Amino acid sequence: MQETNILWADDEIDLLKPHILFLNEKGYKIKTVTNGSDALEQFKIENFDLVFLDENMPGLTGLETLGKIKSINPDIPIVLITKNEEEYLMEDAIGFKIDDYLIKPVNPRQILLTIKKLIDNKRLVSEKTSMAYQQDFRNLGMTMNENLSFSEWTDIYRKLVFWELSLEKLEDAGMREILSMQKSEANVQFSKFIEKNYLGWIKNPESGPITSNQLFKKKVFPALESNKPVFFILIDNLRYDQWKMINSILSDYYRVDEEDHYYSILPTATQYARNAIFSGLMPLDMESRFPGKWQNDEDEGGKNLYEEDFLADQIQRIVRKDCKYSYHKVLTYEQGKDVNENINNLMGNDLNVIVYNFVDMLSHARTDMAMIRELANNEAAYRSLTLSWFEHSPLLDALKKLSQKNIKLIITTDHGTISVKHPSKVIGDRNTNTNLRYKQGKNLNFNPKDVFHIKNPHDAMLPKLHISSSFIFAKEDSYFVYPNNYNQFVNYFNGTFQHGGISLEEMIVPFVTYSPK
Repeated sequence: MQETNILWADDEIDLLKPHILFLNEKGYKIKTVTNGSDALEQFKIENFDLVFLDENMPGLTGLETLGKIKSINPDIPIVLITKNEEEYLMEDAIGFKIDDYLIKPVNPRQILLTIKKLIDNKRLVSEKTSMAYQQDFRNLGMTMNENLSFSEWTDIYRKLVFWELSLEKLEDAGMREILSMQKSEANVQFSKFIEKNYLGWIKNPESGPITSNQLFKKKVFPALESNKPVFFILIDNLRYDQWKMINSILSDYYRVDEEDHYYSILPTATQYARNAIFSGLMPLDMESRFPGKWQNDEDEGGKNLYEEDFLADQIQRIVRKDCKYSYHKVLTYEQGKDVNENINNLMGNDLNVIVYNFVDMLSHARTDMAMIRELANNEAAYRSLTLSWFEHSPLLDALKKLSQKNIKLIITTDHGTISVKHPSKVIGDRNTNTNLRYKQGKNLNFNPKDVFHIKNPHDAMLPKLHISSSFIFAKEDSYFVYPNNYNQFVNYFNGTFQHGGISLEEMIVPFVTYSPK
């Protein structure tokens, strides 16, 4: 391990010799000076990992020295040591981005703890995190092979995301690879679970989890009873791990009232899942109730053009009272700004629904644009790109404004996405839909191991285009490829983020309610 080099400036440095000897014995190299000017000179000619500064030195004070050192290297950890406990001094030190603050007299153990916290922290956290995951790895592995319920699968997914976010900060590539393999195994078992139970849930909805079509009735409409304006924000394609990233920013403005999940219906695709959310109906019922508005895969035109009409119908059908509501779909930056400028007017509504399409566009852009593919070339980068969008989006500006008002906030999505890695050959006629994660059509030819096959779409409350139509859903991280352009498809789509099939990432959907702080 490389030696840690520490600069210590104190006009009474001779009195600190026992501390310095103690640290030398622990393997730390200490350079001592007696004033701020010498500290600056030494800092310019030598590399240090940490600086201790006495506040009350002749000439340059500790705070003045701190400011000058930070102007040279803003990332260097600096600890101010002082006898002065005045609040203003602490505030000044924080303003200069101090890393720690110690009150004299200090003992050697205090100093050692500070060094470990600031210098050895990364290594110690890495070791402890890796060890903790190794212990949980065994527990997760055993649990996944049990006969789990839908809520237990939600817990498994949350744990896997927790470890994914924890381990990605570490430099232990081996441990991240083990986690990736465990996630893959989890999706194998989860796909079996869905195959075994999904049609039973559709037949008897009370036996399963809350699904897309039940969301408003069971989760959103009850929130209206708070007598506060409810803002329902649906960010298309937002996975649980991506929500965790943006929640780190929202926590400055909101407290989480409830962190919950629901299950997306199949196909986990926008035209099915999101229309089901706003209509409160399964696709087969939508086709029957809205024959002029429901769009099947082979129909021309947009598939989500009537969400506001579906929502109005559901409100009238279920709430059965004078519910004032608004609906906005944000596809561009300008549309987002327009919503922000209208927030005060929205406060007069019981329910305000805002659909943000950015993450969906990002996933498609990653497929279509080489530059985005480079920027989001793995899971961590994909999360980072989502976070960067959110930090600079009109949505965050709107949520900051709303945090100053007496509202209830809901953030959710319609389905997630999965990075696809394994091509699966499929043959269908020319009317077969183009989605890579599900197909519907006549006489589909496929590898049974890779798919969940629903022979009669009506069993899953899905429209049947033809008398012999069936649906197949890709399981785990597979994606469908036609044999006649196999290599071209594999080169183009491998590693892209897709949706429509069966995976933890696509089906287990975050649903989070907030109150302003």
